[in-house]
This record gives sequence, structure tokens and C-alpha cells, in this order.
Amino acid sequence: MKFKQILMLMLAAILMFSMAACSPEPAAPAETPAETPAETPAEPESNYPEKPITVLQGFKAGGGSDALAQLTQPFLTEILGQSFVNQYIPGATGAIAWTQLAKQTDADGYTISITNTPMLQTNYIMNSDITYNIDELTPIANVVTDPGIIVVGKDSKYKTAEELIAAAEANPDTITVGNSGVGGDDFFTVLMFQKMSGIRFNMIPFEGDGPSWQAAAGGKIDASFNNLGITFPQIEAGTLIPLAIFSEERNPAIPDVPTLKELGYDVVNGSSRGYSAPAGIPEDVRLALIAAFEEMAKDPDFLKAADDRALPVDIKVGDDYMAYLEEQEAVFTEIWEEVKGEYAQ
Repeated sequence: MKFKQILMLMLAAILMFSMAACSPEPAAPAETPAETPAETPAEPESNYPEKPITVLQGFKAGGGSDALAQLTQPFLTEILGQSFVNQYIPGATGAIAWTQLAKQTDADGYTISITNTPMLQTNYIMNSDITYNIDELTPIANVVTDPGIIVVGKDSKYKTAEELIAAAEANPDTITVGNSGVGGDDFFTVLMFQKMSGIRFNMIPFEGDGPSWQAAAGGKIDASFNNLGITFPQIEAGTLIPLAIFSEERNPAIPDVPTLKELGYDVVNGSSRGYSAPAGIPEDVRLALIAAFEEMAKDPDFLKAADDRALPVDIKVGDDYMAYLEEQEAVFTEIWEEVKGEYAQ
């Protein structure tokens, strides 16, 4: 009996050893992925931009759109890694360029435009033949809001705004004042001033702010209703003399120049300038463009460059920019309804 027990124990040991030898080795623990979709959402793939970006400008070189292009595009080129090609399409206070942007441009982000208020909206507010509207655009970013200003040539006989206004009061519809075109911010500034004061100028429209101030500098018109950022280099050079600014307060760049409000006329106006694309551009392209403007706005070199040009930075991006354009549309619709009976196109 003892022998049988020993034999059984030996057989059991052999069986256990055989089973252990035949069993597979335990699997190594699975490696944990470095990143999982739950931890790090995949970013949308985009190589935009892969080629230069065309920028439509609705005015001649030397005006407000061009000033914005020269200010912003060196910084945007560095951020996006592609150059910008400016295409000048003057006429109809920007409406030709913006009609092309809204209705004839591929919505791929490779053609955008500088968009200026109020003329972007006043074009179709004032003229039913112009059929684009802001709903056909993708607003990217407003960059600056440039206050209005009255300038005269250095040899002008008018040394103060009071002298210019007095001459216009004594000679209705005679004193010639230039503007960037029918529907522009300075065009509306004149209308607002005339309605408030009862004084009438002889309004001369040009194809942009540049030709307007150039005519004043050359003595071809008595004065130009323009914008500070556009005329500031000529003011610094002594080619133009500023008489009044249409802001709430005096501007540090020209501290001796009074506001129109100081002179008793509550007229505050200017031009906001930014960039827009056609409606329907890809979302990754829209976000890439917005991100570029947001990055630029934080760059101390950009802010200094804007300050050197007396251009007040006023960044509004994406939906905020669209909301601003809608607000401006409502404001200038109301103004035009009040004055259109006094102005025959």
C-alpha cells in the first residue's frame, strides 16, 4: 500500500510538470499608446496656404486700403509663410471689387479683400443696382478704425477749421471739399456736418482717399475730408495741414488739432478697415486666417508700426467682426434715410 501511494504521488508530479512545460508564457502587458483620440482630439488637416494670397483693393494705391495692406502684410506673410499680391480695382467706392469678391471669386481662401466701413455697406444702402451684401462675405478681421480729419495744402489760405467753415457759410456750395467717393466715411461726414450746421460745401468725389488728399495738397480743391492714418505721413512732412479731427478726443499724434466737437459740431466719424473672404470658405481656412490676425495683434512690432502711422488698432475677428458690420449697416441706413432727400445722386 505504501508503494502504491508513492507511485501515485510520482505520477501526479510528472503530470503537473508536463502541463507547466506545455502552457504558453503569460502575454506581455500591452503598450499604452502615447496619445489616444480621447486624450488629444485630432486637429483638422490643413496645409493652407500653399500659394500666394490675392488681396482685392477697391481703391487706387495711396489710400486707406493700401495703407492697411502696407501695415499688415509683412507680418501676415511671416505668420502664414506666403506672400500677398494686391490687386487694385478702383471704382464705385469699392463696389466693383466687393461685387467680384462676393459673386465671382472661388471660396477657397486664396482671394480675399480689404473691406472698409461704411462704404462696404453704404454702396448697396444707397444704390439698389449694387446687389452684393455682407451676408455674401466671410468677415475675417477688422484691424484699424481710422478717425476722419480735414486737411488742406500747406499753401492754403485757410489756417484753421473756423476760417474754412466761415468761408463755406458766406459762400454756400462754393468751397470745394474732396472725399474718397460717394458713400465713403468722409462723404458721410460732410453730409452729417451739413445737416447739423446748415452750411453747404461743394463736394468733390474721388476714387479713393489718396487722390483726394493729393488734390488738396496741390491746391486743386480747398480741402479734403479724409482720415488721419492716411494723411499722417504728409502731415508730418508738412505737405498737408490738419484743421480738425472727427474723434471724441484729440489724437496724441496731432495734439494741437481740435476735434469738431470742440468747435461746436457733434460729428464723430471714421473708417474701419479689415479683411474679408467670400462666403463659404472652408472652416479650417477661416480659422487659420483668424489665428494669423490674432497672432499679429499681439506682436509689439506690429503695434509700434501702427502707432508710428497714427493708425488706431481695433481688432475684431470672425463673428464679432460680422456683428460690427451689421451694426454699421443699421447706423448708416438710418443716416442715409435722414439725408438722402437733400442729396441728389
